[in-house]
Amino acid sequence: MNVIIAVDGPAASGKGTISRAIAARFGFSHLDTGLLYRAVARRAIDGEDPVAAARTLKAGDLERSDLRSVEVSRMASRVAADECVRAALVVFQREFAHSDGGAVLDGRDIGTVICPDADCKIFVVASDEVRAKRRYLELVEKDPSTEFETVLYDLRDRDARDSRRAVAPLRPAPDAVLLDTSHLTVEEASGRAVELVDGAIARNRSRQSGNS
Repeated sequence: MNVIIAVDGPAASGKGTISRAIAARFGFSHLDTGLLYRAVARRAIDGEDPVAAARTLKAGDLERSDLRSVEVSRMASRVAADECVRAALVVFQREFAHSDGGAVLDGRDIGTVICPDADCKIFVVASDEVRAKRRYLELVEKDPSTEFETVLYDLRDRDARDSRRAVAPLRPAPDAVLLDTSHLTVEEASGRAVELVDGAIARNRSRQSGNS
């Protein structure tokens, strides 16, 4: 049975953690699609044309240790607004979504553009302050000079760009389930997501039984 789970949401909402938990629980393959754009952004910062970088992206590009910096985050939002960049990465994502045994993809347009027919769509949110604190704690370990207010500003700025872009804007699919993680522990948020996926799998099996 091929099950596709789409997990979307803004930065630091918890969608990556939730997606990994779902993948681990059900044995699905997992793709953090944001890394694709971060990898393209990193190569663009290094002087490459973003479209060319997207078309020649390699697995090793996703394993770089410098993809979580503020600089890369800013550039990732910009290259993600490029229709040609997105088109170059769509095929890869859709092929991954049909991995044998099921797949979980997390990003910003999985449920609306990449996999509109996903079996389960979850849109993860959290307050700006909570998300900024999460990101700040990640960044300050690498750079003690990181300031919370700067992180909050960058996060809001990226939200605005992602939501207003003409191509694949950040927004929940009409049939997505909203999951607010602002006041949930990692275990609570992951548990709720697993319950949603359990329900989707049950419905999938029911439909297949009815069609057999």
